[in-house]
Amino acid sequence: MAGMAPQVKLERKNFDRDAGSSNQVGEKAMWMRASLIVMSTAAAAMTAGCSPQPSAVAAAINDKVYAVMPASVKVKAGIVSGEVTEMKVTERVEEGSGRIASPAKLSGKLVLKNTSRDQSVRLIAGKISYIDSQGRAIKLEENRTEPTIRVAASYGSSDRLDPGQEVTQVVDAEFPAEALKLKKLKDIRIELSYIPAPYKEETFDFPVSIISK
Repeated sequence: MAGMAPQVKLERKNFDRDAGSSNQVGEKAMWMRASLIVMSTAAAAMTAGCSPQPSAVAAAINDKVYAVMPASVKVKAGIVSGEVTEMKVTERVEEGSGRIASPAKLSGKLVLKNTSRDQSVRLIAGKISYIDSQGRAIKLEENRTEPTIRVAASYGSSDRLDPGQEVTQVVDAEFPAEALKLKKLKDIRIELSYIPAPYKEETFDFPVSIISK
């Protein structure tokens, strides 16, 4: 705008010198009005360009929880028994759009117990499968990790269970979107791998005496 102001002043001087010609007066006046309109429009555009734009507000991400019925169940595989509790499926959904921000996961708690009286158990691995009404496994979507169960409760803990001992595992496994459809999922299958070993307890005695000093 500072560069265009002298043009307006210059035309006003020419307008006074050529006052005897009405046509020239009209043309000059029209040119001045046009120049002012252009300048005003440019100024408005500059003002609009400098105005701060409102920042976009990120959509809220909410948990969508699906109940698993029954929420707890007891299972047994050989000499190892188990109880699964607090089961639920959770996915994270963008509010408004319904976009899945985080795919569904199965969560819960699994307690494993060695029910044998004379065998120890070394836990190797655990795998979860989702079975449909036709007895077939429901596959996960691409680029998702196959659901497994950790065999040790925490870092440094033993994977061995002696008779009567139990261990608690946290279940946090991928869950297929297909299984969320009504009446699609029939069973959740846990495949547990372990190595049994004979367990014996022996005692021995040795003679002692107490002498006063």
